[in-house]
Amino acid sequence: MTRTYQDWLAAAAALSPETRLFIDGRFTEAASGETFETTSPRDGSVLARVAAAGVDDVDRAVQAARAAFDDGRWRELSPKERKRIMLRWAELIRAHAEELALLDTLEMGKPIAESLRVDAGGTADTIAWYAEAIDKSYGELAPAPPDALAMITREPLGVIGAVVPWNYALLIASWKLAPAIATGNSVVLKPAEQTSLAALVLARLATEAGLPDGVLNVVPGLGEVAGQALGRHADVDKIAFTGSAAVARLFQVYAGESNGKQIAVEAGGKSPQLVLPDADIPAAASAVAWGIFYNAGQTCNAGSRLIVHASVKDRLLAEIVKVTGETFRLGDPLDPATVLGPIVDRAQHEKVLGYIATGVAAGAKVVLGGDVGDAAATFVQPTILDVVSNDDVVAREEIFGPVLAVITYDGDVDEGVRLANDTEYGLVASVWTRDITVAHQTARRLRAGTVWINTFDASDVITPFGGFKATGAGRDKSLHALDSYTALKTTWIDLT
Repeated sequence: MTRTYQDWLAAAAALSPETRLFIDGRFTEAASGETFETTSPRDGSVLARVAAAGVDDVDRAVQAARAAFDDGRWRELSPKERKRIMLRWAELIRAHAEELALLDTLEMGKPIAESLRVDAGGTADTIAWYAEAIDKSYGELAPAPPDALAMITREPLGVIGAVVPWNYALLIASWKLAPAIATGNSVVLKPAEQTSLAALVLARLATEAGLPDGVLNVVPGLGEVAGQALGRHADVDKIAFTGSAAVARLFQVYAGESNGKQIAVEAGGKSPQLVLPDADIPAAASAVAWGIFYNAGQTCNAGSRLIVHASVKDRLLAEIVKVTGETFRLGDPLDPATVLGPIVDRAQHEKVLGYIATGVAAGAKVVLGGDVGDAAATFVQPTILDVVSNDDVVAREEIFGPVLAVITYDGDVDEGVRLANDTEYGLVASVWTRDITVAHQTARRLRAGTVWINTFDASDVITPFGGFKATGAGRDKSLHALDSYTALKTTWIDLT
């Protein structure tokens, strides 16, 4: 049954979410009894008070994860059985998709249709995909001499600390949980404090599916307390982090000052869409608009820099404005007709508006937007800033809002590539041209983990996601992610 706006409003009003920590297969209060508020950006209301994990709680969670790993209750199950449990977990996520999507929308402000399709649906698909990979992974035999047998296998690392952001709270969690658990690890998940509630449901469903106690633990809390405790814990073997570059570097410090644990990082981007003079303008305009305004610009790989040749700039901007006006309906995220919801919270809302003001003060011209919607919520209208220099703050720093910086060039493709690569980040990029030879050559020169040609944000679990430079090291998604949560082991047998 397709739910109406009124249905979602009624479901939100009746909401009574779980707010306790999830450790060793059960819900539990924080040892200190401390809690923190989670609020909704749609109207500023307090949704719940969530248990705030402290250092002792994180330690309990890590100990539970370590015990589950060491006694083999999960990693020593047959691949067939682990696959069965994870597939059942994915089925339960699909069955509870509306519950998960509602929590995600209320906490983060994402339109409910997208929470259902992308976050809840994508999470189930990711877990199922990695479940299917469990019994299809093989070891190797090295070319040893005739009197020896040298086996090369991959073994789970142990305890994984997964620290995830608020913009795709469920989906990005699944990108880390699914390959880590599929390969036999135990996990302690620290969700962003803005979006904790759906992660607790995810853990409950995992237990219902048959995941043994201690394999998945969830510790909501403040980053400087729970996140730091996880990053510094000497019994955590790896941190898998998605978030800001500043916090990513803190986790690298925590690792260096503790046990030297592995750190995998995806720390955002300032991603370019490079439009060459021969581009298909209507197609590029649609992709540029969706690339920056989807999810109110709160996307790691948002195409926030438009690098466009002067000969087509005016026509392209006119088309982007047209597409945006026709497509991005701003409204209550609980309304299935809404396409553009609010910014996640008041602090991020003020940050985005501050960037717009900074851009205008530096000489940028507002082509579209620049103002806010409903003052009671945290809306920002789709905003296009033209006449931006690639050295301006709005072209250098990740805004994480619906703000497009337009940078014009009038030289050849070399100039466009230079501008595209002139950023500290390297997550994604796109190039728009009808010349396939130029497209291939340009794609090879762009320093980004993913390069799209004549499209943007085309993706699936089948391909890796991550970047170069300050974006960080490590990759989510694809079969390559399985390697990220395992270590190579050689077993050499003397046959004499």
